[in-house]
Amino acid sequence: MTEQEIFEEDDILITWDEKLFVGINMIDKQHKHLIDLTNQLYQACRTGGEERYTVFKETMSQVVEYIRFHFTAEQEMLKRCKYPNYADHKHEHDKLILEVLQFTKEHEGNKRLVPNNFVRFLKDWIVGHIGYCDKMYAKYILDQKKQGLLSDKDIEG
Repeated sequence: MTEQEIFEEDDILITWDEKLFVGINMIDKQHKHLIDLTNQLYQACRTGGEERYTVFKETMSQVVEYIRFHFTAEQEMLKRCKYPNYADHKHEHDKLILEVLQFTKEHEGNKRLVPNNFVRFLKDWIVGHIGYCDKMYAKYILDQKKQGLLSDKDIEG
């Protein structure tokens, strides 16, 4: 398979749609931004030439920082809301961080397909994690809010 065959025809790898919507404003905004950054990584991979590795490295750095910010915000919200599966959710975040660190190490070792592999991995992780794990906590939080057990202040901080 050639490098060009690895990519779809579209310039966008992930499109925001209802299946990614969790119904918590702060989290949905952060997820949209994470998707935008992932699409930027994808576009960096598609540019071709050696400059794509520089662009990819810069964009990857932004993604890593934003993932840290988002995970911190999300985990703080889950603690405030006393989410019963907090430990499992945090474990999923921790596993992603380890994967990202591995990809970063490989990229620094100049493995040629790391950008392509990383952007695909990140896409799959985002769609799967939001679509399953984040939807689970969102259901809990929104149910608690509907019952009057949580307020917007509890959720948004």
